[in-house]
Amino acid sequence: MPEGGVAPRVDGPAGGPISGGAGRTVGRWRAWRRSRPFWGGLLVAIGGTEILVTLRAPLPVILHIGPQGLAGYLVPVILLLCGVLLLAHPPQRLFYALVSLVLALVSWLTSNLGGFFVGMLLALVGGCLAFAWTPVKAARRG
Repeated sequence: MPEGGVAPRVDGPAGGPISGGAGRTVGRWRAWRRSRPFWGGLLVAIGGTEILVTLRAPLPVILHIGPQGLAGYLVPVILLLCGVLLLAHPPQRLFYALVSLVLALVSWLTSNLGGFFVGMLLALVGGCLAFAWTPVKAARRG
């Protein structure tokens, strides 16, 4: 920041301030993001992805081990699906958040200590954020 403490003005290609299409796009993105449990869904999806990435055994070995080995792949895949569904279908957020919380805890037993703690903690925090999120009510006109 300059010495005066005022941020410099960002100009577009024509020398004027950025406005128009970019402003509308940012506004629509912001409105979409605020209309759903965005950060909760994102963290659940990242946690599921991280747990899935930490699994190293090939699928034939997992199938040979049996149901416990298959659960190691099913739990993170369902976590990833819950994260996407939290973003895509916000009215069912409580169900998806509870499933995410339970599966994050189950990943402790089935998937390398929950993806070496990182994936489990990301999914737990994301599930809590999604569970606590409430939609903004429209202001009443009177």
